[in-house]
Amino acid sequence: MNHHKSDTHHHHDQMGHGHNHHAIKNIKVAFFLNLFFTLIEIWGGLLTNSMAILSDALHDFGDTLIIGFSLYFIKRSQKSRDQKYSYGYKRLSLLGAFISAIILSMGSIFIVLKTIPRLVNPQDVHAPGMFLLAVFGVLVNGLAVWRLQKGQSPNERVVRLHLLEDVFGWLAVLIGSVLIYWFNWLIIDPLLSMAIAGYILYNAIKNIRDFIRIFLQGIPKDISLETIGAEISQIKDVLSAHDLHIWSMDGEYNVLSAHIVVDDNLPRETVFEIKGKVRHILRKYKIAHETLEFEYSSETCQFEKC
Repeated sequence: MNHHKSDTHHHHDQMGHGHNHHAIKNIKVAFFLNLFFTLIEIWGGLLTNSMAILSDALHDFGDTLIIGFSLYFIKRSQKSRDQKYSYGYKRLSLLGAFISAIILSMGSIFIVLKTIPRLVNPQDVHAPGMFLLAVFGVLVNGLAVWRLQKGQSPNERVVRLHLLEDVFGWLAVLIGSVLIYWFNWLIIDPLLSMAIAGYILYNAIKNIRDFIRIFLQGIPKDISLETIGAEISQIKDVLSAHDLHIWSMDGEYNVLSAHIVVDDNLPRETVFEIKGKVRHILRKYKIAHETLEFEYSSETCQFEKC
């Protein structure tokens, strides 16, 4: 049997390296902003004798720990591949984002459970102190969210969700403090807390589902296996493409393997040209690493119907 096999490992380690550096810088800024504001919050809570503010300080401190956690995993994920992990450590950043999303879900459930008794028995709060800290909270956390606005890595998305929770939380405190001060509507505070916690929990669970899809090597949502297979098959001198597999390492670094069938008499120079055309198609679909096996039409492939 005439056998022509070529494995093309086109590894783009530089793709995403600059992006990771940008992500680290953004998350560092968010980390220090959150840590700084947590300390201010503890001071403000003690000064105003507000348990609500002190509880939120504890929540923000948890967020600070999670952001630091994400930062650690992103840095570790940049480690090059070795004899233990042939694809490198990219999935560590995904693991960090996954654990953070789990913690965020648990935190939201904790807030809901703590808020339910306040729906039955609303407690008195120090409205002016709440208002001042809320204004400061919206500004500080809003700045951090803005800094992470364009970040698309899993860790940036999860950290942004944490900070967005804080922005909405402080907006709720701001509105609540005004209504409590003028109308003594104490029920407003727990109602807003429940709504925000529910929103955050919904998004955290959605993120967890996305992370599980990546861990199970599901096809990335924005990529169509059929479309890529059809485009490869339409290349001149390609008879068919089969056994296509596409998965993602971390939600951004996508990988493909495929078998490409060509005519028995096709010169090797033409095969090289086809490889270049296939790579061009794959880059268009943000696939950074591919393994291509070329087969002659007279061969029998055990994976042909896969």
